[in-house]
Amino acid sequence: MRRFILVLGAGIFAIVPGYAQDAASGEKVFVQCKACHQIGENAKNAVGPLLNGLFGRKSGTIEGYSYSPANKNSGITWDEATFREYIKDPKAKIPGTKMIFPGLKDPKQIDDIVAYLKQFDATGKKAGIVPAESKLAKLR
Repeated sequence: MRRFILVLGAGIFAIVPGYAQDAASGEKVFVQCKACHQIGENAKNAVGPLLNGLFGRKSGTIEGYSYSPANKNSGITWDEATFREYIKDPKAKIPGTKMIFPGLKDPKQIDDIVAYLKQFDATGKKAGIVPAESKLAKLR
């Protein structure tokens, strides 16, 4: 009976695609984005706008970046679901966007890049992450 339950459980996990978000893997996926976008404390607008604090931000609102009218007028506020749909096929989600990236098709890569992007607040700091030396100081 125990073997049956283990086999059944393994079968369920094989059928259901459940991807854990992995920010470290997302950083590797982000290499594809670096040609146009920056993120982090020293990020600046480049070919594309900086991506600090992306989730919760209205599309087309980073100061100093020249957005396409399609992007400015999209009415999108970036959340996970909207970004996931967008990153699969940017031109389908926002027809007329300047973004030429063909999209990510792998659900695991999308999960990972979402985890990576979510780490950065609007100032480019990794939200909720305390530097190791600060942790040590608190212990003393």
